[in-house]
Amino acid sequence: MAVEPIERVPEGSPGHGMLRFQESRTGFTILVGPPEADPDLWRRNMDGALAAYRRFGSEEALEYDKVIDGVSTSLFLVALDPEGRVVAGVRAEGPHKQVDEMRAVASWEGLEGDSAFRHLIAEQIPRGVIECKAGWVDRDSEHRHALADWMSRACVHAALLLGVRYIGSHSPEHALNLYRSSGANVAWWIPPSSYPDDRYRTFAIWWDMDTYASVATESQARMIEIELSQLRENGLLPRIDWAPAQGLA
Repeated sequence: MAVEPIERVPEGSPGHGMLRFQESRTGFTILVGPPEADPDLWRRNMDGALAAYRRFGSEEALEYDKVIDGVSTSLFLVALDPEGRVVAGVRAEGPHKQVDEMRAVASWEGLEGDSAFRHLIAEQIPRGVIECKAGWVDRDSEHRHALADWMSRACVHAALLLGVRYIGSHSPEHALNLYRSSGANVAWWIPPSSYPDDRYRTFAIWWDMDTYASVATESQARMIEIELSQLRENGLLPRIDWAPAQGLA
């Protein structure tokens, strides 16, 4: 199994300076970069996420109005189908320097497990920690299951591209197996919250870039390694020197 070589989008093309490659199972185009690299693509990604979250009545968790300016997002990863439609995506915040910068921690504020979650992130900060958020997949796509697997792997890509060891996040109970497939650990000692409302049991999760492959499924670990090998061969790991997002016009 192989993927197309990863390359930077050339000048004069949408997403100039972003990374571009093909996802093996679907053949769809993947683009990776900061929001300001392509504001239109960024907005289409967030609009797709908003539509997906609204189907479940959980759009509050997206915090669309707070994040649409792109300031808090270090990079985002999107999948485009052959017609150029954005059909899946995820965004990353960080690296964080303080526990209070982590939005996931705020979901436990005042609840049992709040101090334990804060302690977990505080221990990770010295080695670098980001947060992956707004993961979504177009449920009408015939490749939605493969895209969901890719979205889960994209969290690992984001951490390694941003040069950190850890990803901190949270997940509703129904999505835990998806994130565990790419190496996420579940903080079982932290009682779940009811974020964003009482319909959900939401768990604290994290990935460790030193150990994720031992947690991930065999197929997902193999796909991650194939994709990361392309980054290594192109000299794009352990870090791309992108300036922090400065917001969108």
